[in-house]
Amino acid sequence: TRLHGWLAYTAFDLTEQRYVAVKIHQLNKNWRDEKKENYHKHACREYRIHKELDHPRIVKLYDYFSLDTDSFCTVLEYCEGNDLDFYLKQHKLMTEKEARSIIMQIVNALKYLNEIKPPIIHYDLKPGNILLVNGTACGEIKITDFGLSKIMDDDSYNSVDGMELTSQGAGTYWYLPPECFVVGKEPPKISNKVDVWSVGVIFYQCLYGRKPFGHNQSQQDILQENTILKATEVQFPPKPVVTPEAKAFIRRCLAYRKEDRIDVQQLACDPYLLPHIRKSVSTSSPAGSAVASTSGSSNNSSSN
Repeated sequence: TRLHGWLAYTAFDLTEQRYVAVKIHQLNKNWRDEKKENYHKHACREYRIHKELDHPRIVKLYDYFSLDTDSFCTVLEYCEGNDLDFYLKQHKLMTEKEARSIIMQIVNALKYLNEIKPPIIHYDLKPGNILLVNGTACGEIKITDFGLSKIMDDDSYNSVDGMELTSQGAGTYWYLPPECFVVGKEPPKISNKVDVWSVGVIFYQCLYGRKPFGHNQSQQDILQENTILKATEVQFPPKPVVTPEAKAFIRRCLAYRKEDRIDVQQLACDPYLLPHIRKSVSTSSPAGSAVASTSGSSNNSSSN
């Protein structure tokens, strides 16, 4: 099957006694040796990054190796189900409760990527890179594809300006923020707020069944018409009905100026993503506390 742009197979690892996903990466035989070398270099960098990652919401990379001069292989954690892009094409949208659960899991992974040393910006968060482990919107997710990720090491990143975007033009334009499209003498500066914008776009798409900016446009149209550079304010259709809290959360993620946008640390602590606990009228007695706790948990299961 063709999976996420590569030829992919399910295999069984006899040593580890587990099923794995094996991707065969075929290089174009007509490429010059220099181009093949650059591709290998880029791919090996991605796999070195990915192999070190260890988080339940990130697809595990077990191994990578060359097959011959024109092809190489990656061995990944096997996940049944499909990606979020496939799900949205089949179902168009989902309930706010389901969408919020998916976003909470994505943010959990982003928090991890931000806390490791050196931190990592994924840079290519989109429905096609979000795997739904059991193929439904109400189960576990895993993030994959670190091909465009940015390592925020001391050489390239500082906390004031961020880091230079060295791969301008790459990525999936519907999910990238305005700062990635600024053209000037110097490359634009980016930070983990790129991933925050992507989270806002994905959440909006899950709720409304369409992208907030450039929904019917091609990548080329978005670039030519400066669609994202003009995306100063997100608009919400009247249907389906979405809570004001969800809309406010999307606005925080899709703040046009990166200076006004929350970062990953703030995203992880956002009130919309925290468990919704109903306050009890009486919390002075132990019994009152128990009531508050019980009502909070029942509210959490019914209103999210």
